[in-house]
Amino acid sequence: MNPNDTENQNAALQAEPVNDAAPEAASAPEADPIAVLEAEKADLKDKLLRLMADMENLRRRTEREIADARTYAVANFARDMLNVADNVRRAIESVPEEASKTAEGAFKGLIDGIDLTERDLLKNLERHGVKRLDPEGQKFDPNLHQAMFEIPNAEVPNGTVLQVVQSGYVIGERVLRPALVGVSKGGPKAAANGAGSETADNSSAAS
Repeated sequence: MNPNDTENQNAALQAEPVNDAAPEAASAPEADPIAVLEAEKADLKDKLLRLMADMENLRRRTEREIADARTYAVANFARDMLNVADNVRRAIESVPEEASKTAEGAFKGLIDGIDLTERDLLKNLERHGVKRLDPEGQKFDPNLHQAMFEIPNAEVPNGTVLQVVQSGYVIGERVLRPALVGVSKGGPKAAANGAGSETADNSSAAS
């Protein structure tokens, strides 16, 4: 065999893989630039929508926090002022009703001045969102009232506030201090179908 033939065969074998890879590389499809741009557009649009949603949530949360700050910023100060309101109320209640009606001169001026002070104090508290609770005659609400004792009374629905020991106060939707109350016991349960009224009538008749 001619040595040149052997060299030619080896060269041909080495060249074959190159010839096989060439058509394979040529047949690979190129990426569509329009599809690439569309994918990038969709991704950017999704990120933009998410960012807009986050910004809207942040705006709403900020507005809510600002509103809460405006409403409840004076909560601690208002809570301290409740002692002043209590003392003014005690001063008014310390004067017997008959003496208050027949008061004259300086004594009457003192009583009127204390009444005016209480009204002005409550008015200023309300201007800052603080309201006094006077639940006498209302249904007991554990969210607003604190029961101190029970009062036997069959003539009113069970769980009715019959006596207010200490007024309660709220600021906005929050309770600054629950009202201390005495609650009825032994009366009929309130019923929408009128059964409670019927029971009350029967209890009154029996007594």
